[in-house]
This record gives sequence, structure tokens and C-alpha cells, in this order.
Amino acid sequence: MKPMKVRSIFLSDIHLGTRGCQADGLIAFLRDYEAEHLFLLGDIIDFWSMSRSIHWTEAQNTVVQKVLRRARHGEKVMLIPGNHDEALREYIGASFGDIHIKAEHIHETADGRHLLLLHGDEFDQVTRHHRWIAILGDIGYNLLVRFNGTLSWIRRTLRIAGYWSLAGYAKRRVKRAISFIFDFEEILIRTVRERKLDGIVCGHIHSAALRETDGVLYINCGDWVDSCTAIVEHPDGRLELIEWHQASARILPLRSAA
Repeated sequence: MKPMKVRSIFLSDIHLGTRGCQADGLIAFLRDYEAEHLFLLGDIIDFWSMSRSIHWTEAQNTVVQKVLRRARHGEKVMLIPGNHDEALREYIGASFGDIHIKAEHIHETADGRHLLLLHGDEFDQVTRHHRWIAILGDIGYNLLVRFNGTLSWIRRTLRIAGYWSLAGYAKRRVKRAISFIFDFEEILIRTVRERKLDGIVCGHIHSAALRETDGVLYINCGDWVDSCTAIVEHPDGRLELIEWHQASARILPLRSAA
């Protein structure tokens, strides 16, 4: 089957270098989609976790190679660092292997909308002002990811269908609380409105979303640890949130914005 050709692909929170990274699913997704633009919106390589222990697989190598190959073959690849790969922020403005590194970017869709692209950690009050809490939470989350392997084996043994992630469940519950307390999404939407833009595409909170609020698009790429989600822009400018279900080897569109 030929890959689907789209105008843009938006990915975030891949977390290469960790046990939780779903590299095999991402490889399959990239095999099924070709694009003019590939935007990597932060936490692509998890330097936080790698400072404690490194888990780097052949599949993760393949992800890096595929991205580099796309850039060499003319796909416009841009990396906007997040908090887990913040070391790359020292190289903002530089290019490596035809991959351009920027702090943020204004993307114009095919239908003329202007979207702010960034990771989003700069709007997370815990990450900005209570870094030790963020690091402690990251350590706990990685422990859940390890335990999730045992849980998956138990579910398979009991023939319980479907994939369910304990780590993802815990992460979503914590992030919902943080989002509620510090109004993460509302702050981003307000920022977009103040800058007179049409919307924002971000990552960071591992909670995929594509919705319009009072004329402003809020789009979150999700992650490739639990949800395995991406945003694609079709040639006509239509935006779609894609969830990759590796078990069924198919793509499940969740919702789209015209």
C-alpha cells in the first residue's frame, strides 16, 4: 500500500532513550505517511531519563534514521526542543543534518490559517517554578512504565483484549489536575488570541486534543509513549488527529477540524 501524502505531520513527546518509547509504532506510522513538512515539537529525545539510565533500542535508531532520511530527501524537518531535550535549546537557530532547530514557529496552513508551534513547557507552572516536582513525577512515571510490561503480560495471559496503560492512566490523571490548577490550556489559548493567531499546536502534557474554543484552535499532538498520536495537515489545510493502533495495524482518525 502506498503511503498517504499529507502536507504536514506534527509529532511531540516521542521520548527516545526510554523504555516507554513506542518506536515500533512510530516507524509504522511514518512508513504510512509522507509529508512536505515534519514538525517535531519537543521531548523527542529524553535527556532527563537518559541521565539516570539509557534504554536505546534498534527501533529507536531506526526512528532517528528515518527522520534524517526524510530531511535529506527534501522534507522540511523542524525541531522545537521541549523540557526533556532542553539541552538542544543551546542550538536554536542552527541546523543539523538539514533539521532546523527553532524556539517556536508560525506555520501557515494550506487554507491560510496561522498556527503557533511550540512544546508548551514554558506555560507549565510546575515545570517552570517547581522543577524538582517535575523530575520526581518523571521518575515515578518511568517506574510505572516498567511495571506496565508485567501488567501487559498478565492481560495477555488472561486474554483481556485491547491495550491499556497504567502509566498513561496515571499520567493523564496527574496532568488533568495540573492543567486544572494552572489553566494550562486556557493560558495557551489566551496567548494565541493576544498574538492574533488562529491556533496553537503543542505537546508536553501527553494529552492529545484537536478542538476549537471561541474561534481559536487548540491542538495537542499527544505522545508516543502511551497514546501514540499525531496531527496531520491534509493538502487542503484540514487538520486531523490520528491515533495509531499497532495491534490492529491500522490508523484510527479521532476527529478533524475543517
